[in-house]
Amino acid sequence: MLERLADWCYSQRRIVVLLWIIGLLLALSLSTAFGGDFRADFRAGDSDSQDAFDLLEERFPARAGSTIDVVFRADAGWDDPGTQQRVQAVLADIEAAAPDLVGAFEPRPPGRLPDIGVIEVQMTDTPGTDDISRDDVRAILHAVEAANAPGFQVEAGGDIIMFAEDQEFGSEGLGLIAAVIILLVAFGSVLAAGLPISIAILGLGIATGVMMLLARVLQVPDFAPQMANMMGIGVGIDYSLFILARYKQALRDGLEPRDAVVLSVTTAGRAVIFAGATVVIAILGLMVMGLGFLYGLAASVSATIFVMMLAAITLLPALLGFVGRTIDRLHIPFVKREDAANQHTAAHRWARMIQRYPWPAALMALAFLVALSLPALDMHFGFPDASNNPTSSTTRRAFDLQTEAYGPGANGPLMLVTDSRSEAGLAVLDRAADLAAQDPGVAIVLPPQPSPSGDAALAIVIPTTGPQSIETERLVERLRADVVPAATAGNGASLHVGGLTAAFVDQNDYLMKRLPWFIGAVVLLSFLLLMVVFRSILVPVKAAIVNLLSITAAYGVVSMAMKGGFVGGLIGLEEATPIPGFIPMMMFAILFGLSMDYEVFLLSRIKEEYDRTGDNATAVADGLAATARVITAAAAIMVSVFSAFLLTPIVFVKIVGLGLATAIAVDASIVRMILVPATMELLGDRNWWYPAWLERITPRISVEGRVDPIDEELARMVEEAPEPV
Repeated sequence: MLERLADWCYSQRRIVVLLWIIGLLLALSLSTAFGGDFRADFRAGDSDSQDAFDLLEERFPARAGSTIDVVFRADAGWDDPGTQQRVQAVLADIEAAAPDLVGAFEPRPPGRLPDIGVIEVQMTDTPGTDDISRDDVRAILHAVEAANAPGFQVEAGGDIIMFAEDQEFGSEGLGLIAAVIILLVAFGSVLAAGLPISIAILGLGIATGVMMLLARVLQVPDFAPQMANMMGIGVGIDYSLFILARYKQALRDGLEPRDAVVLSVTTAGRAVIFAGATVVIAILGLMVMGLGFLYGLAASVSATIFVMMLAAITLLPALLGFVGRTIDRLHIPFVKREDAANQHTAAHRWARMIQRYPWPAALMALAFLVALSLPALDMHFGFPDASNNPTSSTTRRAFDLQTEAYGPGANGPLMLVTDSRSEAGLAVLDRAADLAAQDPGVAIVLPPQPSPSGDAALAIVIPTTGPQSIETERLVERLRADVVPAATAGNGASLHVGGLTAAFVDQNDYLMKRLPWFIGAVVLLSFLLLMVVFRSILVPVKAAIVNLLSITAAYGVVSMAMKGGFVGGLIGLEEATPIPGFIPMMMFAILFGLSMDYEVFLLSRIKEEYDRTGDNATAVADGLAATARVITAAAAIMVSVFSAFLLTPIVFVKIVGLGLATAIAVDASIVRMILVPATMELLGDRNWWYPAWLERITPRISVEGRVDPIDEELARMVEEAPEPV
């Protein structure tokens, strides 16, 4: 089937290219007409904070919606009549910007500075619904920005502003530029380098349109586009690179262009399908976590990878039909046109050196990976706040102003919420407020507020520390462990600790409890797939172990960077910053698929040589030599693309970029170039041991299909192939 698809794409190349162009125009048109808004509900189901939200939504809807903190600094002073007149004008402009969205205006009590005041804007939505659109929030943001004048500063804070605020940076462009340079060095010609880039750009356009349509029916968070673009550029170029490298090799082996296209798609293309499907399945596994925004994030990234995989096995063969033997046209000076024989490459000599000293090589590689992994044991999970944003953003300036006037905890207040249909409920809240005020981690507790109908009440608790501080997380735990039981003892009333900060704490707890199960399922899946593909027990066991080591090494580097200091400063994180709980899960799903990509590409060549020669040492050396250049180029592209996203101001994307770049660099160098050849040399022929009873019951899956371009069948193809169309 794959052979027929490749042949059809080659022969009908004009139709294939036209279909992809139509697909691009259709995706962009439909997304413009029917695309949804990016949004996310970060609440965790079946949690104390969720119970608080539900109670407020049912009985106190005015306090259940999202909020925007409008922060003012006036040289004339907050209480000056002229200042208050200007404040009311700003509030009127905000209400006019989004009349169906803006609810009540709640002034915050005076802070410790006379020139700073805050008005809390209550929104009429409930978190996670479709009522808030990016356009509405940006209209409010523009009204705030327009109010700034000499001696009168106005800023807007809050999570819905932070996610709607434009923080765009040309990370995709920088990644593409780096990829072009690497492809020029790897292939030595402008034409060969241009094909993967063109395919990645076209695929990215279609994937963007699909993502906007998904946002219509799913919760797609604001940072999903950059994550999807990061993955799309990386895998789109890499998948085309694998097929293109095979095509060039087939031409050098004497095949006609049509046969070379068929061979490259049915071999390297088959591996691309296997790797791409593995990544998609792993990322879709995030949906079992039961969080709405993970559905949208997983669907967006998976759709992008699927589009890139489809483009590599259909659009690339069609373009190669136009290129033919001119693939090396516009050659770059000083770059070799062809690889040397495997036995004469630096990679082959490297493999032989590792095989002479397998124990020292393996132990040093393991020690290095373990050393990188150790900081992962001290990860601080939480949700980054606006203090990580650049000072050019209004959310960061609003955060700093509130910190000056009220302390950092004002940026992430907690809520004590109770059912007050009985006198016991009100008494419980009063008692809880008094107890909370005695906690050293609490700056102030505002007077309890009853709902209009009197059937619910809440008290706002302002911590002494910021939303992302570990001390705030511990305060939430103390309120639930000490204050709530003491306040409700003997009366049976319900009392919940809510607020967005508490919701983030609950979400991280929710995800961390499920992370080991998710990792276990992914590792088991990888073991079974590799066992069936390579007919071996030890090879998939070793692969699972080394893949875990490379991923935990990435976790360790991310943990070091998120602590701030020198390492964090290298990527723009001067202060300690927590890691959202979904990030390690997302990283593991992505890296599982990408490491399987390199694993399959390398081991399939090693297995091919072993089946041909029966010599494990020769097979490892020749397999490594045959794949080293392509894997190195592919990894360099991935690392460059992911590293470019370190420059984005969006913390979520920055963390993922650092983790993925680290893992790919470690995987392609320490793991593939040292640990794999060393361990395979130590295991010898035992690498390929497979019990007879398993052989009988497991299906056969061929990842690379036909792999030897000079066997009898391909010789027949060369003789009988029709002239290129």
